[in-house]
Amino acid sequence: MAEPGVGLQGARPARRVAGSPRRTPPPLEPDAPRWLRSLAGVSWRLIVAVIAVGMVFYATSQVKLLFIAVFLALVFTAVLRPLVEWFSKVMPRFLATALAIISGVLFFAGLLTYVGYSVANEWEDLSKQFSDGIDQIIDFLESDTLPFTITSDQIAGWISDGQKWLQDHATELAGQAASRAGSVVEVFTALALAIFCTVFFLARGQEMWTWFLNQLPARFREGWIKAGGAGWYTFSGYTRGTVIIAVTDGMLAFVLLLILGVPLAAPLAVLVFIGAFIPLVGAPAAMVIAMIVALAANGFWSAVFVGIGIALIGQFEGHVLQPLVMGKQVSIHPVVVALAVAGGTLTAGILGAVVSVPLVAVAWAVFSRLRTLDPPMEADEADDEVRPQSDVPLEVDDEAAAR
Repeated sequence: MAEPGVGLQGARPARRVAGSPRRTPPPLEPDAPRWLRSLAGVSWRLIVAVIAVGMVFYATSQVKLLFIAVFLALVFTAVLRPLVEWFSKVMPRFLATALAIISGVLFFAGLLTYVGYSVANEWEDLSKQFSDGIDQIIDFLESDTLPFTITSDQIAGWISDGQKWLQDHATELAGQAASRAGSVVEVFTALALAIFCTVFFLARGQEMWTWFLNQLPARFREGWIKAGGAGWYTFSGYTRGTVIIAVTDGMLAFVLLLILGVPLAAPLAVLVFIGAFIPLVGAPAAMVIAMIVALAANGFWSAVFVGIGIALIGQFEGHVLQPLVMGKQVSIHPVVVALAVAGGTLTAGILGAVVSVPLVAVAWAVFSRLRTLDPPMEADEADDEVRPQSDVPLEVDDEAAAR
């Protein structure tokens, strides 16, 4: 018979003698090598990050009008805030905000009025110059200076084909033009909403930011304060720097076109000004259009001089204005800029090309600032910059908010 206390499966294990070391089971061998487990960990984190970014893009595409309005409001705020700060030294904040916005609207309206007046004033002479310029281009194409021969019959055939294409697709073109009417309404809606938001961003932006911080747990406020400050510093610096550079480019192009006697100097200068807001592709597009106008109006050499002059303006911008105006606020490698512009263009067209670079710059500034954060502070080590580690709402300093 089995002894008492002994199971059917075998003898009872011996008791451990007091003072003897406890035996630990050997560690289990991993199912995969360490490098594969590390790669798998990085991979699933990247997948989650890509999914999160994709969800952000999808949500933004569903409210594109709202995104455009908020982005324009932030741009207007960054540009007009120094003017509001200057006006607020001698008047209340809300009056300074209203005066700054009115000044911006008057400047934009005056610019459009001047461009329209220039076009209307030079239209008669321009039409004659264009006619003579086109005749010169046709004579040049029919001359023997080219390695290939183009006859007048071929040019007439091309013109006839173009007219026939317009006649055949007139209905489609009219339908597309009618569909664009809704886009015009959306543009004015986004602009009105942007101005509405700009008023509150300029007048009560500090209070709005403080209210947002109060909704966060106290332990997260320090990171949000530093990340928000870095992001706004980069975005405002990029926006104001781009505006200053665009105005300078437009003025230099206007002087150049006046010296060369190119018609429509003011509208072409405005086109150069607008092109400065689209990195890499905006300035070359404006240069090509200005060269076409100079070629049609004044001939081949005028177009060459216009191209050389605007190219020199671009070099002056890249090597002098960019480092001088923006400094270290926006430090992005040209390869990153090119990839951002290409990706933004493929994703959202011209709008994507405009907003891609500032968004990438802000994202990199926030990432760099969060990466250099100090270890979490204890409650008794908090200084004045970081609010107390409690859930008590932050208090708004009226004088700081007014500034």
